[in-house]
Amino acid sequence: MEQLETRLDGLVLLAPAVHGDERGFFMETHREDAWAALGIPTAFVQDNQSRSRRGTLRGIHFQTHPGQGKLVRCARGSVLDVVVDLRRGSPTFGEWESVELDDVHGKQLWIPVGFGHGFCVLSDEADFVYKCTAYYDGATEAGIRFDDPDVGIEWPQDIELLYSERDRDAPRLSEVADGLPFTYV
Repeated sequence: MEQLETRLDGLVLLAPAVHGDERGFFMETHREDAWAALGIPTAFVQDNQSRSRRGTLRGIHFQTHPGQGKLVRCARGSVLDVVVDLRRGSPTFGEWESVELDDVHGKQLWIPVGFGHGFCVLSDEADFVYKCTAYYDGATEAGIRFDDPDVGIEWPQDIELLYSERDRDAPRLSEVADGLPFTYV
């Protein structure tokens, strides 16, 4: 497992060893000792999977209390994965980082509590899977607009974006910033 550089402090981008031949490939998608050595919690309580078609945009989502860390990857197809720093006091508060995740390279991204998360499907179809450190709780579900001009995420321009009404109507970061429970440590 190789750890790749990220711009936002706290994120961990992993590139597993992919062993392949004419029959296909094999890679480890979770290994407790390796992940723990990189500072990634290994006490995951929930696994999720979504299947989406090209252009589907999901996010920017987060859980407020107790927060939810996520280890994300794309099991089929490819996505542009986007993370926004929501930790008050962070030198990168409100800044975003993106990485392409796909089923060829198998990269994974650890997103700790205090970050908003979203993705856009680049392939015809994609299966997106993630492990969570806390159970989903609709009462603590929150989000910010994926197209908040103050955040300035650069989504793909050559794809017609498909998004939910909830994501379209989410508040801007400036509208929720003072109430965010996350602080930079």
